[in-house]
Amino acid sequence: MILSRIRRRFLAAMLGYCLAALFPTIVQAGQVTVFAPASLTNAVQRIASEFETAAGDRVVLSLAGSSVLARQIERGAPADVYISANPAWMDHLEAKGRILPKTRFDLTGNRLVLIAHGTQPPITLSPDFDLVAALGDGRLAMALTEAVPAGIYGKAALTSLGLWGDVAAQVAQTDNVRAALALVATGEAPLGIVYATDARASDAVSVIATFPKDSHPKIIYPAAAIAPGGNPAALSFLDYLKTPAAQALLAEQGFSTLVD
Repeated sequence: MILSRIRRRFLAAMLGYCLAALFPTIVQAGQVTVFAPASLTNAVQRIASEFETAAGDRVVLSLAGSSVLARQIERGAPADVYISANPAWMDHLEAKGRILPKTRFDLTGNRLVLIAHGTQPPITLSPDFDLVAALGDGRLAMALTEAVPAGIYGKAALTSLGLWGDVAAQVAQTDNVRAALALVATGEAPLGIVYATDARASDAVSVIATFPKDSHPKIIYPAAAIAPGGNPAALSFLDYLKTPAAQALLAEQGFSTLVD
């Protein structure tokens, strides 16, 4: 009886060894947690799905304002990859030692637009435009102007055009740019400032003007791995973001190409 048990254990061990030798390339799928700005929602969801199919790794997405995500990472949130809607929050995390600088690159770009509820005719944005009159008793929907990139860009653009001082009291600030879009889409605000790509996400709004490129800093989305790293799936995901397939998905959503 004892010899029989020993033989069974020996045979089981040998079988396991042989299987490992025969199939050395079998590995378990990994998981990568990606913190990305709300403005990338549609694009990054599609990219994540394609990456999962191609690489076999699972992607967990956390979507919010870049500032919210950066603060969470700063406090130790378990993120593997961070994508910001502006370089400033990425710079902030880099200064705190929370990203791997060698993995950082500029992923994509965007444009800033003025949207209206429903179908409205286009207007020309200039220092002569009476934004207060266009709003009437309504509000101008914007992401947080001191924290969220879309809001920061929007305030810079209005300031450059000499319109901020007149309209500041009528601004309805939201936690992220998609929330600003929702205010206009539902008619709670007649006008809003969002990214061009966000405007494409709703049939309930119309783009009535695009802000001049020189009225605000260039809109750039950097991406990087979170320190200390060590997750191979995170590096694979960052590499995938640079592929023609991922860049094509971004372009379909209206983002501009920055990756060669």
